[in-house]
Amino acid sequence: MEWLYSLFCEHSALQAVVVISLISALGLGLGKIRIFGISLGVTFVFFIGIMAGHLGLSVDTQMLNYAESFGLVMFVYALGLQVGPGFFSSFRSGGVRLVELALGVVFLGTLMTVIFHLTTGVSMPDMVGLLCGATTNTPALGAAQQAMKQFGLPVSGPALSCAVAYPLGVVGVILAIAFVRKIFVRPSDLPNPDKEHKNQAYIVSFQITNPAIYGRSIRDVAHLTTHKFVISRLWRDGKVSIPTSEMTLRKGDKLLVITTSEKDVSALTVIFGEHEEKDWNTDSIDWNAIDSQLISQRIVVTRPEINGKKLSSLRLRNHYGINISRVYRSGVQLLATPDLTLQMGDRLTVVGEAAAIQNVSKILGNAVKSLNEPNLISVFVGIILGLAVGAVPFSIPGISVPVRLGLAGGPIIVGILIGTFGPRLHMITYTTRSANLMLRALGISMYLACLGLDAGAHFFETVVRPEGLLWILLGFSITFVPVVIMALWALKINKLDFGSVSGMLCGSMANPMALDYANDTIEGDNPSVSYATVYPVCMFLRVIIAQVILMFFL
Repeated sequence: MEWLYSLFCEHSALQAVVVISLISALGLGLGKIRIFGISLGVTFVFFIGIMAGHLGLSVDTQMLNYAESFGLVMFVYALGLQVGPGFFSSFRSGGVRLVELALGVVFLGTLMTVIFHLTTGVSMPDMVGLLCGATTNTPALGAAQQAMKQFGLPVSGPALSCAVAYPLGVVGVILAIAFVRKIFVRPSDLPNPDKEHKNQAYIVSFQITNPAIYGRSIRDVAHLTTHKFVISRLWRDGKVSIPTSEMTLRKGDKLLVITTSEKDVSALTVIFGEHEEKDWNTDSIDWNAIDSQLISQRIVVTRPEINGKKLSSLRLRNHYGINISRVYRSGVQLLATPDLTLQMGDRLTVVGEAAAIQNVSKILGNAVKSLNEPNLISVFVGIILGLAVGAVPFSIPGISVPVRLGLAGGPIIVGILIGTFGPRLHMITYTTRSANLMLRALGISMYLACLGLDAGAHFFETVVRPEGLLWILLGFSITFVPVVIMALWALKINKLDFGSVSGMLCGSMANPMALDYANDTIEGDNPSVSYATVYPVCMFLRVIIAQVILMFFL
């Protein structure tokens, strides 16, 4: 039985892999159990890790640090890569408001930390550790420990108080989100997965009755308004055609128009004349049955040469007589404007004759199987760049210790940037949704297993002390109260959907485990997009706050 003992107890690379895998497997299995309708999911891995550490199970320190760091980096980079394509557009359409709300969570938690220090007698280093644990922000803890080293103080206090507050910091956000949803959220507050898509590509039909545009080309008419639109089909004298920008409009022409939002319909009605009331945005429409001359087909961009090129540069309409009306990317439906930059994996809705569409398929690729091959080069290059950015020290006036974005901040920022701008630099950043989810799940499982294993050795003996119980109460208050207050503010005052609110709360608390819970219980990508919108700002701010508080109170 010596081989079995060495497999689980003797420190080695093999033993580390076995222990971390065992903790992850047990945690993921037990995390599927629902209690009062709530399952902790991947978060349960953390608690299994604590229990394993308490029972004396351990791995080599260097192996533990490596697995924990690599898991965290893999998770945050894959998250940034996923939300990158929609990050900046979401920021323009409401991201500033999300950041403002997230900063409210940060401010309330910091204020409570100072108040608890002044009223309970808990030392400020321990309170900073509680703040870091309550907000599950290990980079802030690292910054606080570095600041204390500058003052010549021991760093064990903040680390232990952080470990005590961390479990309820993880669960507290989940409980707060579940509490708000149960008590205050109405069905109308939940995000509609199709709402975002329809807001970026809305289909409507018009009949030309405005004499001001009779005889004018489509190009000239497009210059009359700032609203972007694409004319997919034109019916004239009982015949349907794919209109070019040079085609002149006549009285009685019927147009099928794709625009960016339903809000544009009234402005376009003024230009074209008569708006037909038929709803073209239902899934039940058979586009190939609309007319016998043209068909509609989705073609997938799989040729690397097309990646990063603008749609207008391909000149597909002029060469093949087809029209591209919509582009599906990362679950979002976009309007096919001439300046749209194509990416690998984009799904284009093409309208035209069958022979022309077949030729366009050859140009774009349409080899779906090739997308299943992972492009790991961009993943590893992105991780290297992310770690480099995270290691850059930022000097802030009044703070002696340089501030760094760390393992979490650098990779997620680089992931967002590569996901957004990589195709413009002809970098193939496409990964299937299942591959991205696999990277994220594997990374967060490794991270939580190692974190729990490290904290479990002295966790229970600290908790049973009188100060340990006080720490738990204070840490949970710092977690739960700001989240609930700002959730209600966002829902009732700002009228945001619950998916965006949940992601904002998870990002402001630097809590990827709570984000995983939100993604499991709320449809659509709103939580992930909101999380990535506020996370870099809040994480960076908390790193600074941990050092500033110590500087003022030590």
